[in-house]
Amino acid sequence: MEYAELHAISNYSFLRGASHPDELVEQAERLGYKAIAITDECSLAGVVKAHMAAKNTKVKLIIGAEFHLAEGLFVALAPSRRAYAELSHLITSARRRAVKGEYRLTLDELVSQLTLCFVLWRPANSLVDHSANLDIKAYRKWLSRSVEAIKAKLDTRLFMLMERRLIADESMLLTLWQQVAKEADIKCVAAGDVHMHRAERKRLQDILTCVRYGAQLSSLGQESLANAEQEMKPIPAVARRYPKAWVENSLALAQQCHFSLDELKYEYPSEITPQGLTAATYLSQEVEKGAKHRFTNGIPEQVKLQYRRELAIIIELKYEYFFLTIYDIVKFAKAQRILHQGRGSAANSVVCYCLGITEVDPTKVNMLFERFISKERNEPPDIDVDFEHSRREEVIQYIYRKYGRDRAALAATVISYRFKSALSDVGKALGLAPEFLKQVQGSIDRRDPKQSWQTQLAQGTLIPQEGAGRHLIPMMEEIIGFPRHLSQHVGGFIISSGPLSELVPVENAAMKDRSVIQWDKDDLESLGLLKVDVLALGMLSAIRRCFELLSTPEQAFGMEQVTWEQPEVYQMLQKADAIGVFQVESRAQMSMLPRLKPKNYYDLVVQIAIVRPGPIQGDMVHPYLRRRNGIERITYPSKEVEQVLSRTLGVPIFQEQVIKLAMVAA
Repeated sequence: MEYAELHAISNYSFLRGASHPDELVEQAERLGYKAIAITDECSLAGVVKAHMAAKNTKVKLIIGAEFHLAEGLFVALAPSRRAYAELSHLITSARRRAVKGEYRLTLDELVSQLTLCFVLWRPANSLVDHSANLDIKAYRKWLSRSVEAIKAKLDTRLFMLMERRLIADESMLLTLWQQVAKEADIKCVAAGDVHMHRAERKRLQDILTCVRYGAQLSSLGQESLANAEQEMKPIPAVARRYPKAWVENSLALAQQCHFSLDELKYEYPSEITPQGLTAATYLSQEVEKGAKHRFTNGIPEQVKLQYRRELAIIIELKYEYFFLTIYDIVKFAKAQRILHQGRGSAANSVVCYCLGITEVDPTKVNMLFERFISKERNEPPDIDVDFEHSRREEVIQYIYRKYGRDRAALAATVISYRFKSALSDVGKALGLAPEFLKQVQGSIDRRDPKQSWQTQLAQGTLIPQEGAGRHLIPMMEEIIGFPRHLSQHVGGFIISSGPLSELVPVENAAMKDRSVIQWDKDDLESLGLLKVDVLALGMLSAIRRCFELLSTPEQAFGMEQVTWEQPEVYQMLQKADAIGVFQVESRAQMSMLPRLKPKNYYDLVVQIAIVRPGPIQGDMVHPYLRRRNGIERITYPSKEVEQVLSRTLGVPIFQEQVIKLAMVAA
């Protein structure tokens, strides 16, 4: 027998599902399923991760969502790109009319808006709730009337969802639903109401339920799952639970679903290009104009060759709208005299310098454009633009005004469990006192490289070895990394040419006048979708206040009056006189300044790039180690080392820089 699971929620049905999306997909392959539908509650937040996992398997991934309404549970499955768009739009409308984390939807809205999706219905009932006064005749009458009304809208796209969870009165209900479905000529499909990929996750599912209801395990009662039957079952077990026809109907339905997230095509808004001009022509025109403004005494031939080469790559990879969107935002900031500075890999290019996105002069720093945009790597460019902290909201609201809330939204950030939140939530669910948990937290040194937090907890005398306390460490290990809720990205905008809700669901953020999509930056990168980062920097606000102090009634002081590369500045930096200076004010950077003795901007670029967590953790350089054994131990690096360092740091690194850094680290 073959089988397709049509109803499975992941841990992106926050505090309900007990398995990651990829775990569900991988388990489906192990069990020999033909397909699996990820159907999180009014959400598509986990489908990208499931999609990426399915690429490595032979299992078909079906995109869907479940909705809990007064009439029962409804599962919608998207068989096509258009069906996916209407499902995403339905989720958006349901989420946008409710506060963050909730949704509002009626049955009439669901059946009216889902004109292409398949809909699986598990009717509401009172038998499972053990109502003592249930009127079977009245319930059957309501069920028949509801089936007739829903089928009138959905026709052959309506199916009766038959799920065995081995709970009280289940057989009576399934028999009743089957009878009504037969009378209405509706097919029954078998599914598992999957909450976990393996039964072992039942304990964690109970912990999540405790967190959701603010309860303890000892008092959870009927809110917890009655058993572990909502795991993914082996196909022989499925065959024993359901009639063959139901299983075959599930498989046949899965075969009609052909949509893949690979079909999504993202288009930037076209109104940023003047009428009559293509994006490529307009971008080239603005870069040429900006180059003449930057180099008033004539554009150096090397610069001209560089930005034309960059433009050719940008146009070939079809990133011109991305650069033009950022250029439009920067033009608004300039018009409003809002200080800004571009950073990130692609920001340090001659094109961005000519467009005014960055102030990094390419004649002073020889940047490697292939580090930013490469045809071989096929990675999207990265440009972050920092704005004055106190005025960034003006930029954000400009984006919303220009494109509308239906075409612009922030990317999501998935807030996941870490040590502190895992200890707190699991501990409370197990019934451990808050004062005790605070004491445990204070006793752990999470920066200890020799002992993990698990080892420290196990060796200590704080954790009870009997009762609920013995489950603390294993439950924390399982829950760490689990998504807890969605939050808004610090400034990553997704802007589309058409309704954004047809690409990804949009929901309200906790902050007023903000909306977020249900995918995070990793999901966007996985699908090759670009975001525009509009960030806030307090230092720019401080610089703005300095400009105001330097201004006179006759003349306002601005960037055009700033003198670059003043020797006095570098003399101060070489003495580590850098308190309050952005990027070199940390203890690590100030420790390196007197030893590297930067003489120009390029020296600072190298130092700031190398004194970062990655190089330090990789033992390439250590800001607190003094030279002990001289330079005789230092060997000349190979060309391969130079190339790797250059790609990593985003600047050309040659032998003399590597040797200088190695001497400091010795």
